[in-house]
Order: sequence, then structure tokens, then C-alpha cells
Amino acid sequence: MTLGILKILLPSILAFIIGIGLTPILTKYFYTYRLWKRSSRKDEIANPNMSLAFQAIHNTDSELHTPRVGGVIIWMSVLLVSLFFLVVHYIYPTELSEQLDFLSRNQTVLPLFSLIIAALIGLIDDFMQIFGKGLLVVDGIPRTARIIVVSIIGIVGALWFYNKLGVSSIAVPFGHQIELGIFFIPFFVIVTLATFSSGVIDGIDGLAGGVMTTIFGAYTIIAFIQNQNDIAALCAVITGALLAFLWFNIPPARFYMGETGMLPLTITLTLIAFLTNTVLVLPIIAFPLVATALSSAIQIFSKKHFGKKVFKIAPLHHHFQAIGWSSPKVTMRYWIISIICAIVGVIVAILG
Repeated sequence: MTLGILKILLPSILAFIIGIGLTPILTKYFYTYRLWKRSSRKDEIANPNMSLAFQAIHNTDSELHTPRVGGVIIWMSVLLVSLFFLVVHYIYPTELSEQLDFLSRNQTVLPLFSLIIAALIGLIDDFMQIFGKGLLVVDGIPRTARIIVVSIIGIVGALWFYNKLGVSSIAVPFGHQIELGIFFIPFFVIVTLATFSSGVIDGIDGLAGGVMTTIFGAYTIIAFIQNQNDIAALCAVITGALLAFLWFNIPPARFYMGETGMLPLTITLTLIAFLTNTVLVLPIIAFPLVATALSSAIQIFSKKHFGKKVFKIAPLHHHFQAIGWSSPKVTMRYWIISIICAIVGVIVAILG
């Protein structure tokens, strides 16, 4: 038990320290190379009325001069901590170093690998938005292309679970396992895409970082209670890295998370939910993500089929801003709801 707790606490603290240490160095490059969007959003340019609505919410000058690749701090911290304990165990193969090395084929190799691959894809997307003016890629990788890429990642993950790990069922809270057979693969892809769509929550200083910290903190507890200590350690490391990011992302944000942060976090979250067999608990723990993603989907559907808007502005957090809530109020209330949902989700996962 003591080693298990140490395996979680030590890597997470190290991830936080590394993140804090990396930030001044990376921030210097973020600002030196002006890694922010060089132009306003397409919809603001095309629709003057929408532009006025957005300008009432956002400080446009601030948005256009704040780096958008802050997620690099998160995944670089996670990668460095993972490699550190792997190398230490390789050089000094003791019982303690073996316990602290949380890379394992059946628990953490896949989510860590997916985290890095998705982060690099997200970084390419961010760079296209930053440097793509005049190259017809101002909005980064086209939405359809991103969906295809995420679907491919989902298929690869599903096949790994189905063929390598022998997983083809999901647990129902307070119920039994539901055997999906071959249909586990499309179900996995759908969940991956749904979680990916929640990345739109990255829109206010401190919002995405705080919510994601709570979610991965909850999964640290769940994995630890289930004796999946490697997964618990990885979730703890991500939590530590997120806290380091959040230290500099609270208002006024020094940088934004960007796709290089949100894409790997949502992909990894999906894998962690399946690895802990709590995918049906995920909507509870990650309810703020679910509500935010649904608000965008509802808005698009309503405008397309009924010609009306359900929300003043979507996603949901911008709607709250539009009705008069300040950005810090929206962020703090999202954090409160996130903590409540995380507690409820952990209880359901444990008792279920």
C-alpha cells in the first residue's frame, strides 16, 4: 500500500515540478516566435453580427496575442517523467525503481503512446492556425480531416483492446457486464469521437485546465482502488502536469492549451475509461465536458433544421458569458460542478 501511494505521489509531484520548470523556458519561445493566431476567426469576418457578439465576450487583442500551444507543457512533462522512471529502472534495477516505473504493456503503453501521437497531431493543427494565413489553412486541419484522424486512432485503440487485451464488454454501474462482441469496436470509436468533441471547452482562461485536472484526479483514485497502479500513476502524472499548466493559465492566461493539449487529453481520457472499465461512468465524471459538447451539437442542429438558436452563443460557457457572467465566475462554477461530478462518479465506480 505504501509503495502504491508512493508510486502515485512521487511521479505526480515530479510532473508538477518539471512543468513549472519548463514553463518559463517554453513561454519565452512562445512569445519570441509569436505562436498565436495572426487573424480573427472566419465566422467573425464573414458575419459582422456574430463578430459583435464575440467581441462583447472576448478581448480580441488579448486573444490574438496569447500563445495557443500551452498544451506542450502538459505532454512534455508527462513524457519526461515517464522516461525518467523508465531510465532509472534500467540503470538501477532495484525493487523500488521497478515499482516506480509505471510503463506497462497492458496498462499504460497504449494511453501514453496515444497521448504523444495525438499531441503531435494537435501541434500540427495549432501551427497551421498560427502560420496558415494566406495558405487556406487559417482554421488548421479541416474538421472532417480531424474526425477521420480521431476515428483512425479510435479504430487502432479498439483493435488493441479487442485483439490484444481480449476486451469486448463494458460494465454497467450497479449491474452486470454487457457483452458487445465485435460491436465493441464501433462503440469504442463512437466514444472516442464523442470525447474528442468535448475539446470545445477550451475557451476561457483556466476552464479546460481545471476541469481536466479534476477528471484525471478522479481516475487516479478509481484506478488505485482497482489496483491498477500503473494507470493510477499515469493519471496522477497527467494531473500534476495539468496543475503546472493551470498555475500559469488562470486569468489572465499566459497561454492557451490549444489542440496540442486538448486532443491528447480527450483521447487519453477515453482509453483510461475503457482500461478501468468505467466508460459508462465517464459521462458522470466528465459531465462538464458532456454538457459543453452537447450544447454545440444542439445549437448546430437547431440552427440547421429550425433556423433558431437555443443558446445565445455556443458552446455553453460562452452562453453564460453572453448572459452576463464574468469569465472567472464561469470558470469557478465549472470547477465546482466538475468537483461534484468527479466525487459522484468515483463513488459510483467504487460501489458499482
